[in-house]
Amino acid sequence: MNRKKIIVGAMLALGFMVSARAQNDAVVVDQVVAVVGKNIVKLSDVENSYAQMRMQMGYDNAYNNRCSILESLLLQKLLLHKGSIDSIEVPQQYVDAEVDRQLKMRLKYFGSKENMERESGQKYEDIKESYTQIMHDYFLAQQVESGIVENVKITPREVIEYFNSIPVDSLPTIEAEYEVSEIVISPKVNEAERERVRLELNKLRERVLKGDKFSTLATLYSEDVGTAKKGGELGFFGRGEMVGEFEAAAFALKPGEVSPVIETKYGFHIIQLIERKGNMLNARHILMSAKATPEDLVAANMKLDSIANEIKAGRLTFEEAARTFSDSQTKIEGGAVTNPQTGNNRFTVDLLRQVFTGVSVERMSEGDMSGVIMAKNELNQDVFKVVRLTKIIEPHKANLVDDYDKIYLITLQKAKSDKLSDWAEKMIKNTYIKISDSYKDCNFNLNWLKK
Repeated sequence: MNRKKIIVGAMLALGFMVSARAQNDAVVVDQVVAVVGKNIVKLSDVENSYAQMRMQMGYDNAYNNRCSILESLLLQKLLLHKGSIDSIEVPQQYVDAEVDRQLKMRLKYFGSKENMERESGQKYEDIKESYTQIMHDYFLAQQVESGIVENVKITPREVIEYFNSIPVDSLPTIEAEYEVSEIVISPKVNEAERERVRLELNKLRERVLKGDKFSTLATLYSEDVGTAKKGGELGFFGRGEMVGEFEAAAFALKPGEVSPVIETKYGFHIIQLIERKGNMLNARHILMSAKATPEDLVAANMKLDSIANEIKAGRLTFEEAARTFSDSQTKIEGGAVTNPQTGNNRFTVDLLRQVFTGVSVERMSEGDMSGVIMAKNELNQDVFKVVRLTKIIEPHKANLVDDYDKIYLITLQKAKSDKLSDWAEKMIKNTYIKISDSYKDCNFNLNWLKK
C-alpha cells in the first residue's frame, strides 16, 4: 500500500474555523459518516474542513479531498480511542489557554460577541464549549501521537539516502533566506514604581488574611488575563513547570496559606495554595507588574542609540556590543537570532516580517543595521532594539550543503509518519470501525475499510 505523510490535527484545526455562512448558507442535514471505537465523525466535520480548504487553497477535486479530510479525522479519532484506553489526561490549563487564544482571534475577526453569534448561528457559550472539546481532543491526540513517535531517530546516512532518492528535476527551490542579529535594551523600571506594586500586592494579601476571598481579588486585580477570570487558579502543576521563584514559594505553602510578595521575570505575585496531590499543586495567584515610565523609556532609547553610534563609528563590533549590553538571550551568540520554527538562524521573508515588525530587513544589504525601534519581548513588555542583516542566502535548488537541516527535518517527519502509519495499521485491526457507504470508494492510505 502506498503510504504518504498524514498530518494529524490539520483538519481538526480547520473544522471549527468556519461559520455556517461560509458555505453559502447551504443547509446540510448532519449525520454520522464514520465511527472509530466510541468516537464519531460527522458529515459537518468533513464539510466544514472542506469549505475551509476551498477558501484557503482553492482545491476543486471534491471527492478526493473529502476522502483525505476524512482520513485525517479517522486517524485523530483512532488516537483519541487509544488515549481513552490508556486513560491519558490532558492538563486543563493547556486547553483553557488555547481556547482563550482562539476565541480572542475570532472576536478580533468578528468585532464583537454579537457578530460572532450572528455569523455562526450559535451562542458564545456554546461556541466556547465546542472549542473546549475540540482543543481537549486535539491535545489528547497529540499526546498519544507523541508517545508513538517520540523515539524515532534518523542517521545522517538516512538523510543523504532520502535526498538522493528525490529526482533532480523534482528538487524544490528554496526561497531567499536571511540571517539577522539584534541588540535589545529593556527599560529599567524605577524603584519607586517597583515599590508601589509591592505595596499594592501587600495590601491585597492583608485583605485575604482578614477574610476577603483570594479568588475575588484575583478576578478584580490580577494582570494574568488567562487565570484572572478563573479566580487566579492555575490548575495542577509539578516541579519544573513554573519559574524557580514561583515554584519555590508555592511548594513551601500549606493549603489555604498565602505567600509573601515574590518577584519573577513576569512581575510580582502573591500565591495561595489550593490543594496538594502528591508532587502536584493547584494554586491561585495575583500578578501585578511594574510599568516603565516615559522617562524610563526615553533612557532606554537613548542608551541603545548611543550603542548604535559606537558601532557605526567602528569603536565596537555588533557582536561585542550585543554580548556586553543586550538584555536578550541572543547576547550569548553575539546577537544572532534563532528561528523559533526551525532552530537554525535562517528566516524567510514572511517570518522576518512577523518577528521584526516595523523593520524591512529584506530591503537591507548585508551588514546594514536598522535604526532604534520599539518592540515587544516574549513577556509582552516594551523594549528597544536594533537589527542587523548578517547574511542573505539567495534562492536556490535544495542541496545537502546549504539545506541539510531542512532535509533532515523532512526525513525525520517521514520516518515519524511511517511509524505512525505502522501503529495505525495494527490498531485498526483491533478497533471497531464503520464508514459510510458514500466513502467506500475512497483511496485511503491506511486500511480503514479492512479489505
